[in-house]
Amino acid sequence: MKRALMAVLTGLLSVAVLCVSTFAQAERPDNSAAQDMLIKSQVETAVSMLQAIHAKQQRGEMTLEKAKQLGADLLRELRYGTEGYFWADTTEGVNVVLYGRKDVEGRNRLEDKDPKGTYYIKDFLAKGKAGGGYVDYLFSKKGKTTIQPKRSYVLLFKPFGWVVGSGYYR
Repeated sequence: MKRALMAVLTGLLSVAVLCVSTFAQAERPDNSAAQDMLIKSQVETAVSMLQAIHAKQQRGEMTLEKAKQLGADLLRELRYGTEGYFWADTTEGVNVVLYGRKDVEGRNRLEDKDPKGTYYIKDFLAKGKAGGGYVDYLFSKKGKTTIQPKRSYVLLFKPFGWVVGSGYYR
């Protein structure tokens, strides 16, 4: 059953990624409107994946705990383009998934701020709860220490109490 679910979800996501990957490959760094559209679309696709998992949980095919675990596992590995990835934080600010960084997962990030003093997790949660939106802040790429401007789109997945996001470096 779990393998069938994974196969279906992987197939759906593969189609979505293929549809968008050509667009992502052609984007220029100065084309922020196209990048905004891309990250919003990708987050909406990731949330629809979570919705499919939640529907199975609602039908009694798995517990809420198992549904959340499956959702987190899929988000952790989900990628698009050359650098696209996802994260999720609970509505209380506890990180669920961040690019497989086990040192961050499970930690409350509510008071995290960038070098300019932006409490970006608080901004994520506010925008996500308000129906989704964009947040600008400073962040370092995975494995790097240099802080760069980043723009992200976030959206609440209410059944799990998660705000899911993705972004791009400017």
